[in-house]
Amino acid sequence: MSEARSPKAERPDPEKKPYPKSAAHEEDVVGKAYDSRLMGRLLKYLRPYKWQAGVSLTAIILKALADILGPYLTKVAIDRYMTHSTPNGGGSQSTWLGRHLSASPTAGITQIALIYVGALCFSYVLEFAQTYLMQWTGQKIMYDMRSQIFRHLQRMHVAFFDRNPVGRLVTRLTSDVDALNEMFTAGVFAIFEDVFVLLGIVVVMLTMSWRLALISFAVLPIILLVTRIFRNSVRDSYRRIRSAIARINAFTQEHVTGMSVVQLFGREQRAFNDFEAVNRTHLVAFKDAIMAYALYYPAVELLSSIAIALVIWIGGRGVLRGTVTIGILVAFIQYSQRFWRPIQDLSDKYNILQAAMAASERVFKLLDTLAEVTAPADPVPSPRAGRIEFRDVWFTYERLTPEQHSTIAAASPEDLEAIGVEWILRGVSFTIEPNETAAIVGHTGAGKTTIISLMMRFYDVQRGQILIDGIDVRQHDLTALRQHFGVVLQDPFLFTGTIAENIRLGTKSISDEDMERAADEVNVLEFIRTLPHGFQESLRERGAGLSTGQKQLINFARALAHRPRILILDEATSSVDTDTEIRVRTALDRMVTGRTSVVIAHRLSTVQRADTILVMHKGQLREHGPHQQLLAQHGIYWKLYRLQYKDQEMEATSQIASTPLVLGTD
Repeated sequence: MSEARSPKAERPDPEKKPYPKSAAHEEDVVGKAYDSRLMGRLLKYLRPYKWQAGVSLTAIILKALADILGPYLTKVAIDRYMTHSTPNGGGSQSTWLGRHLSASPTAGITQIALIYVGALCFSYVLEFAQTYLMQWTGQKIMYDMRSQIFRHLQRMHVAFFDRNPVGRLVTRLTSDVDALNEMFTAGVFAIFEDVFVLLGIVVVMLTMSWRLALISFAVLPIILLVTRIFRNSVRDSYRRIRSAIARINAFTQEHVTGMSVVQLFGREQRAFNDFEAVNRTHLVAFKDAIMAYALYYPAVELLSSIAIALVIWIGGRGVLRGTVTIGILVAFIQYSQRFWRPIQDLSDKYNILQAAMAASERVFKLLDTLAEVTAPADPVPSPRAGRIEFRDVWFTYERLTPEQHSTIAAASPEDLEAIGVEWILRGVSFTIEPNETAAIVGHTGAGKTTIISLMMRFYDVQRGQILIDGIDVRQHDLTALRQHFGVVLQDPFLFTGTIAENIRLGTKSISDEDMERAADEVNVLEFIRTLPHGFQESLRERGAGLSTGQKQLINFARALAHRPRILILDEATSSVDTDTEIRVRTALDRMVTGRTSVVIAHRLSTVQRADTILVMHKGQLREHGPHQQLLAQHGIYWKLYRLQYKDQEMEATSQIASTPLVLGTD
């Protein structure tokens, strides 16, 4: 009863919802035990390893025959050499085996024993071959599938990740692929083995004595009914188990990541109580599954024992009357014991197949999701001049219907406002010439970060054009377009690895000299040289152990090392201390020289020297020009500047007032 065999389904809890409802709904997909469409797609992953699968299937068939042979050999030994129940051992000499056995009881029993041992050894070899090949094949299929999913995720547009939680995508790569691996290794082929064993036993039993065979099968309808009840019960339990596991993972990740906030506000007990409720849900669901197994297996054992008792009773009376041999009776007892095990296994295989079908449906849904932002079939090469132009750009993050798209294309600005869409940008037009430094300012939510995201074509605009070097971004090759840009975001992100690996990010053309030069330009080279291993110093996840300023400076070095034609700084100095900000400002002059630069900042003191300042307000470009010109207009920029200047003045006055006055003694 392994967790991986359970269907990947979840039951929503009306009281506790630590993860999004949409994610819970998707995880609640149960699926059929067999879906020909999904199975056809899954079997395509088996094609590169078809000879391993063929050998495994052959081994399964031969092993089933070897397993069936044992009771039959027992029957021959008893009837022919031990009891002589009928002339010539009940006609056993007419079979191929009977013609090759010795007439001597001692020699014949020895031969049968050797055949039995040989069958066991042969079965062991077949079991080893089948297990090794299918486990190896399963791992290769997992490798191929995970590679395909990860490659697909890399090609998806940014809006896709806005709508799909990271935890759900990680589940596709881990738990769902594990469920498919179990289907290949312990599901489909194991079902073949159980079916072959069952068919073989039925044929042999009907051949030896059809009356005793029907008596043995008398309890089969009851066992099938019990199996159906068990299957439904354990499937429901596994749904709740998977739901609880997903909630435990989501809850733990969220609260461990935000542990400082939990401790700061004294929410430890509340968080523990919430976790206790989720954890108890998992405990109760697992207890129900344990109860189902605890009732099912003894029930099957009891019913199979009743079947064996009926065989002994009816078959024993037949032995006394001379209509049934002792060998047949013993063989039937052994076959009856072996007959019910595959039936028990098939109930588990049903759960495996059902979990695999649900997992494959989610995996293929992900793989079938097309990227909304794709590279053109015939991209236009760019001269890398660094010119940026926005022409009447309208943009929303909402997903629009085809009817809305057609309406937007022909609508007037007034009609666009009345469409009922929450526009992030409204008719934005501006031009940034090569080697200019442009600053974008405005209140939170004015559309500043959206502008730079559209430049790099993380999203496509609904109306208007964005041109880089005179070419629409939709005509650029995506990789070539984004190589134009060097970006430093407000939240510095570092990967696990060395500092050198974080600066290069796999770009082999960046030499050690280029890397050191970039680090020197942003004033971080001195710090790196103080580390025990310099640029080869290992970093933990997200650069844990470094200060925010140190991480941000490494991000600056990364951007410069790639020699971008356009440099974008999105609130790059807002999360650093004053000393680090001063060091960054001294480096900015060197960074922006010889390239187009776009700076987003709330603090207007960092943008005053920009060639042009774009003032955004409620998604519209309301003002643009150099610092002094905008101040002279007494518009939005002037109000923002006066507001910040007033705050700074009040802060300075407060500091002077709080400073104690020390009087002289003379």
